[in-house]
Amino acid sequence: MQRDALLDAARTLLSEGGTEALTFPALAERTGLARSSVYEYFRSRAAVVEELCAVDFPVWAAEVEAAMAEAGTPGAKIEAYVRRQLALVGDRRHRAVVAISAGELDAGAREKIRAAHGALIGMVVEALAALGHDQPRLTATLLQGIVDAAVRRLELGAAEDPARITEAAVAMALHGTTG
Repeated sequence: MQRDALLDAARTLLSEGGTEALTFPALAERTGLARSSVYEYFRSRAAVVEELCAVDFPVWAAEVEAAMAEAGTPGAKIEAYVRRQLALVGDRRHRAVVAISAGELDAGAREKIRAAHGALIGMVVEALAALGHDQPRLTATLLQGIVDAAVRRLELGAAEDPARITEAAVAMALHGTTG
């Protein structure tokens, strides 16, 4: 129960202030625990980050996978892959994952994030193969680059309307994967 409260506080801190805001004193303050109690649950900031990735990324990925499962054609699956990820940008779990990935992390935490992104990219490989791509994994990685760039624009509060950013990303994804 306290572990869940700590993770929830970590999500809030990350989404409000980025990785710099994620400190053990701040976690203690947000949860009403003594700072020493925070160390009973997590040995370091990296351990908090790893736990958030282990808990939150699968939920986020499941939402993307469910959106893709509802799509009928390979092109529609690719569109769902892009649209669902961009729709999740406002979600606190997503903002925390973005903040985490932008921070200075130890090698173990970075590896867990890479593995989680690899699983996300793996979801779209089959759709790309069905469209006839001879290197669907490479194409999926490049497609995720389009999504990541759009996420950064949305997170930064870019001058463009968020709907225009989403539509531009979908158009790039579909043109680059079907043309």
